Order: sequence, then structure tokens, then C-alpha cells
Amino acid sequence: MESKNILMVEGTDDEHVVKHLCDYHNLGRIDEIKNLGGISELLESLPVQLKGSDVKALGILVDADTNMQARWDSLRDHLVAAGYTAPKTPAPLGTILPPPADALLPKVGIWLMPDNRSNGILEDFLRLLVPTPNELLDHAEHSIDNIPEGHQLFADKDKSKALIHTWLAWQEEPGKPFGTAIKAQYLKANAAKNFINWLKELFFL
Repeated sequence: MESKNILMVEGTDDEHVVKHLCDYHNLGRIDEIKNLGGISELLESLPVQLKGSDVKALGILVDADTNMQARWDSLRDHLVAAGYTAPKTPAPLGTILPPPADALLPKVGIWLMPDNRSNGILEDFLRLLVPTPNELLDHAEHSIDNIPEGHQLFADKDKSKALIHTWLAWQEEPGKPFGTAIKAQYLKANAAKNFINWLKELFFL
């Protein structure tokens, strides 16, 4: 059975962002991107994916959310239980773990959005791809910060989502999805250097 590379993600936006970044940088094709539909489902599926006999490299792409260390610990517990040696904190440039000795397990890579250092989500990562300086982004941020009292319907934790969607709504072709916004170069794929290097080392070297 031919071995394959698998990337586990939480949702459709993650999947499309990765595909378009790989295309832009001519990395090649990840054999399978598994959209698990949420962090709980991903964590539940992780032990099964680790034991897949046909898996050469397994990537795990998740949001740090509001507690990066807790998210890391939840992943690390599964990996240590499977026999991996995993650090107590994620590597700033993306974590890559070799398989345990004498075990038929894959190489594993973990990336915590946005940057393995901070709390946050995919949209915080995408903000890093916005060209700078950017008066339109500054204006969008000012607008969101000054929504009249009682009219902000989203939670504070979702401000980064509101910001990137507002900024994309003001582009030449308003409202492009994240992946196609990368293809259109509204979002600059070259700014994702560390993430691209992690993907390359995990799947393509």
C-alpha cells in the first residue's frame, strides 16, 4: 500500500487556504486534507489517524483560540500516549516530530494558528497576509472598534473574523472567500513564509 501525506484541519476555510498557498508556492499536492468539522472531532479522530498504516506524514492544523497552551496540551497528550516525544510548548516555527523508534507511526507536524506563539484563529493568520501599510485595514479596524454601543452583535473573540471579512468586502471584487483572495493576491502568500516552510518540511522534503 502506497504511503500518503494527510493534513487534518478544523474547517473548510483552513482547507482552502492551505490549498491555495500550496498552489501559489508550487509545493505540490497534499494527498488528503481531512476537514473534521471542529476541534472536538479532530481530537477524537487523531488517535485513529496516527495508527493508519498507510500514513507517511500527518499534519495537524488547529486554532490556538483563547488559550494556546491548553490547545497544545490537548494535542500533546494524544501524541505522548501514542509514544511520541513532544515538547511542553509548540515550536515557534511549527512543530515537527519524528516517529517513535521501532514504531510504525508517521512523522507528525503541528501548527497552531496564527503563529504558534499567540492566542488566535485562522483570521489572525490571514491578517498577517494583508499588505502593509494598509489604510483600508486601519479604517476597518477603527470602524469595528467604534460600533455604537449595543450594536455589536458578535462576541469580542470574533473581532478578527469581523475585521478580515470587512476588509475583503472593500476590495475590488468584494467578499472573495479566503482561498480565492490569496489567488487574487489581495492576501499576500509570500507573507506566510514560516507556514510554507513548515508545510514543505513536513510533506515535501
